Amino acid sequence: MFTGIIQYVGTVRAVRTIGKGRRITVGVGPLADGLGLGDSVAVDGACLTACKIDGSVADFDVAAETVSRTTLAGVRVGTKVNLERSLRVGDGLDGHLVQGHVDGTGELRRIDRGADQWTVEFSVPASLADEMVEKGSVAVSGVSLTITAIAAGRFSVALIPTTWTETIFADMSVGSKVNIETDVIGKYIRRYVKQMSGGSGLVGGLTMEKLRDAGFM
Repeated sequence: MFTGIIQYVGTVRAVRTIGKGRRITVGVGPLADGLGLGDSVAVDGACLTACKIDGSVADFDVAAETVSRTTLAGVRVGTKVNLERSLRVGDGLDGHLVQGHVDGTGELRRIDRGADQWTVEFSVPASLADEMVEKGSVAVSGVSLTITAIAAGRFSVALIPTTWTETIFADMSVGSKVNIETDVIGKYIRRYVKQMSGGSGLVGGLTMEKLRDAGFM
């Protein structure tokens, strides 16, 4: 489990193909301190397991499923990646609950720079947009962000200067691909609504009482 608060921007040192998967070597900098074999690290929002550690460099195996669903399929030597170590009991939850289970990818469509923030719009598959709500949370390449606007197949977020400069957003441009993980609570609510409506997508017999009994309220 993660929070979506990026701790370090690492650089890919090597990429090897292993069957249908990959092994990537990443410079993890200060995150190497206390990092052990088998520990989880979110790499651009995808939960990966450290399989080799050599000083400030760590290797991660990327399964075929992860390759097919994330931007890690396209990383090359020199690619910068957002890094976050997994939560430990007692750690502060400064972002939102992020599983590191990427749902799919999106594309950066527009960047509007204001006096004290950047407003960034992404396009996503309709199935992902359906799981988002205005003012709700979303993880974009591992960064916990609040959705400022949502429409069919796209959404926008606002980035403060710290988020812009301390993540890979500073190196992005229109057309850049990003990993998307929607809010886990929204996923369960959507599934519950579908089940209650017989898969029709209509609310049907769903009531506030039923949502409360199911633990959503």
